[in-house]
Amino acid sequence: MSKRLRVHREHEFDYSIVWEEDFSRLPNEIDDLKLSFDKICIVTDDIVADLYAQEVADVLAQTGKQVDVFTFQAGEASKNLDTVQSLYAWLIEHHYTRKDILLALGGGVTGDLTGYAAATYLRGIDFIQVPTTLLAQVDSSIGGKTGVDFDQYKNMVGAFLQPRLVYMNLNTLKTLPEDQFASGMGEVLKSGLIRDDRFYEWTINHMSEIEERIYPVMVKLIKKCCEIKSAVVENDPREKGERAILNLGHTIGHAIEKLMNFQLLHGQCVALGTIAAAHISYKRGMLTMEDLYEIRDMNVGFDLPIFFEGLDAQDILAATRSDKKMVNGQIKFILLKQIGQAYIDTTVSDEEMIEAINFINGDLIDGE
Repeated sequence: MSKRLRVHREHEFDYSIVWEEDFSRLPNEIDDLKLSFDKICIVTDDIVADLYAQEVADVLAQTGKQVDVFTFQAGEASKNLDTVQSLYAWLIEHHYTRKDILLALGGGVTGDLTGYAAATYLRGIDFIQVPTTLLAQVDSSIGGKTGVDFDQYKNMVGAFLQPRLVYMNLNTLKTLPEDQFASGMGEVLKSGLIRDDRFYEWTINHMSEIEERIYPVMVKLIKKCCEIKSAVVENDPREKGERAILNLGHTIGHAIEKLMNFQLLHGQCVALGTIAAAHISYKRGMLTMEDLYEIRDMNVGFDLPIFFEGLDAQDILAATRSDKKMVNGQIKFILLKQIGQAYIDTTVSDEEMIEAINFINGDLIDGE
């Protein structure tokens, strides 16, 4: 199996996603980019820094360039303009120029935040993604969406900037906590549901190997997710059309994520939102009841939630109105014609959403 996938769109971007078992080839991959930089700054959170920052810095020293590390506090609470401002100040104080590079080492928060800083510092400098979580490896490190949260509105401030390279050391998954791994599986299942029913079934059939993080199985899983996302991004890099299908589960998922003050991880909320979207698709006659309950029950198999508790359905509905994905006052909702075939719909009613939200409302179980 090839260890490389090219992501490109003529006259716009061209970069590689590389899969390796360690960080040793990172300097070679950077050298191959033929960039004339003097300094490279590793941006990472304090948890990942303790695990990998020194190792990556030592490897990058082989480039002969200055290597620095900027660390921020781990967690979604740091994904904001205050952290970006601190990074700006640090880069200015350390004389980073437009030629230099930012390297995002970590999960989705780190990648989104670093990418946004790169897109806006000096009107844009190069950045490299080195994702260390499953969610970042299968989804957020690819495609050039960058951004931060604003007053708890998810990714409300952002920019498009494609990375120059995505380098994955898949052995970082060995140190990933169980809840973070499960969160990544929320995006994995989404990938199959939107574009590839055979991959979705393959994922289900290899549940035990995936849960054990068997290396060759994880390589195949991550590579397939990257292929699915890359194909969509190449066709629609700035989400003017097709790319929106990648947001399956995100409308209701983001609303739950916000109202729970990010106590649930992103992939966990996407998984809940996907069940809600599947419920609407079922009620419209596109999915069978068996499809709906398979989608729901696979969450259980991969340690993802199937219910939320402690939130009001009307509050969740109201929170969806603050979603970025609105078209002429209507939510751009992603539904399923069938497993493996997602489409964009702008006709989902409040009543349909409330019914779907109640389907995943754990507070209603006793009342059934």
